Amino acid sequence: MNAPRDWKHWHDAYDDPASPLSIRLALVQAQLSIALALAPPGPIRLVSLCAGQGRDVLGVLPGHPRRDDVSAVLVEYDPRNAAVAAEHAAAENLSAVEVREADAGLVSNYADALPADVLLLCGIFGNISDDDIRRTVAASASICAPGGTVLWTRHRRAPDLTGELRSWFEAAGFAEVAFYAPPTATLIGMGAHVLTDGQVSMAAAHDLAAERLFSFTAQKR
Repeated sequence: MNAPRDWKHWHDAYDDPASPLSIRLALVQAQLSIALALAPPGPIRLVSLCAGQGRDVLGVLPGHPRRDDVSAVLVEYDPRNAAVAAEHAAAENLSAVEVREADAGLVSNYADALPADVLLLCGIFGNISDDDIRRTVAASASICAPGGTVLWTRHRRAPDLTGELRSWFEAAGFAEVAFYAPPTATLIGMGAHVLTDGQVSMAAAHDLAAERLFSFTAQKR
């Protein structure tokens, strides 16, 4: 039996700029910066699930022109990573960034922050079942505001599920705006989708609050 992964130590790979995690982080940060820049004028609600130490969000917000428009909820189960994220946000004077030490698989833990204009699902899809991935993708249409952006990651080890993921987002009412799959790095698959359906029901979002979208089952984040 594999020992439980130390999710705080897992972040150490970010300190190597050549690591797959660092390359993936740069892709996510670039797309997050674009999503914030293209958001309509006014407040921007950002929600990051399984946020870890929040390096994607906290690496973009401090210097972004839309910084003061963003209110963010970062949901992270590991208390050590949540503490690092909270300390980083405080050091950058990001008072509108809230770090919640909670299970991101339960919508009730962040339902009050919905609908999201930007939703980050990074580091999740490599650790949950295919059924949970499909459920989470489908639910994203109710979690996001119309025109909202979802950023997601998934490794491309065999069997590579990124093709199916892209199709599931399309079926859920999203249009793909970016997808990255570096040919030399199977650990990296990163997508950005915008909700174009527009038929998002707040009642549906409320109903989701009682649901569990996913549970971690693997060690491939």
